[in-house]
Amino acid sequence: MNNIAPYAADPAHSIGRRYPEPAPTYRTEFQRDRDRVIHAKAFRRLEYKTQVFVNHEGDLYRTRLTHSLEVAQIARTVARSMGLNEDLTEAIALSHDLGHTPFGHAGQDELNACMKASGGFEHNLQSLRVVDVLEDSYADFPGINLTFETREGILKHCALKHATALGDVGTRFLNKTQPTLEAQLTNLADEIAYNNHDIEDGLRSGLITLEQLQDVPVFAVEYQAVRQQYPDLQGRRLIRETLRRVIGCMVVDLIESSRAAISASGVQTLAEVRAQPVALMRYSDTMRQQKNVLKTFLRENLYFHPTVYRMTWRAQKVVRALFEAYMQDTRLLTPKYQAFAKRYEAENGEAGRARAIADFIAGMTDRYAMREYGQLFDLAGLR
Repeated sequence: MNNIAPYAADPAHSIGRRYPEPAPTYRTEFQRDRDRVIHAKAFRRLEYKTQVFVNHEGDLYRTRLTHSLEVAQIARTVARSMGLNEDLTEAIALSHDLGHTPFGHAGQDELNACMKASGGFEHNLQSLRVVDVLEDSYADFPGINLTFETREGILKHCALKHATALGDVGTRFLNKTQPTLEAQLTNLADEIAYNNHDIEDGLRSGLITLEQLQDVPVFAVEYQAVRQQYPDLQGRRLIRETLRRVIGCMVVDLIESSRAAISASGVQTLAEVRAQPVALMRYSDTMRQQKNVLKTFLRENLYFHPTVYRMTWRAQKVVRALFEAYMQDTRLLTPKYQAFAKRYEAENGEAGRARAIADFIAGMTDRYAMREYGQLFDLAGLR
């Protein structure tokens, strides 16, 4: 904390928690947030939730847990180099995917379709529900009662119709203000992590090739540099050395471009950061364009690859079938979620019942969802 910048988030001046608590002993408020996230059940479940490849497809593919750890590592590096609060950065990074469904984006998209008439489903909002409502480890409050700054960082995106109902953390979407720099950088570290580890997992799976990646400048430049420096390097070491350098150049660009933007803005306080018309953490124009080329490549060649699509199709069938079964009979839910369904339905009718069911399904791991499907239906046809 000795080298903390004046515009960084200061735990001593946190906006606070939803439920007031005594100050922690030997920890800052943001350290406490990070520790609570790590001890949360939802964090442990990330180990068995899909990133791109379903968990049981292979032991070495990324999961939501390993992705979150990689985001935290990249984000802490940037935070330290820029004098930002590392503990807040790590807390946001480790909690940003707590609300993700089983089966990755396929599960989220299908659950959103199921919830179309009941307010929809979005994993950032769900991550906030997890830490505010669904975790149940404390006697004095629901959730894990994180600080405003961590909760704000979890909520990267929010439609205006939802922002109004969210109160404090939704206000910035209505007022067009910015979150902390720690929240801004974690959002970009998330992109750096998943773009690069999806390349590695895609190559490992054989669904994309090194030849195809020569059309992606940010990868091709580093790949050719590695080949020139180490002409005999092959296989995994060649790929890892290339990706290490790609991550490095993205991180350096992010730090240098953000420092320049902060300097040009003249901000000296967090309040001034929040008042900026646009985010100050950013890439250069060149890197942003290269990153967009990479994202387009991954979408067209990996995420929509027939093999991945088959996994997506199966995932959608499982999520849809479970949702419809629970809507027909909430007694199929666990006792905790039966109680939620009863309470929410009393408050908001069928939409309330649907929300409790979405909470239950979103909390499932891949293998729990498939086992639940197998118990209610017949999993053999989806193998």
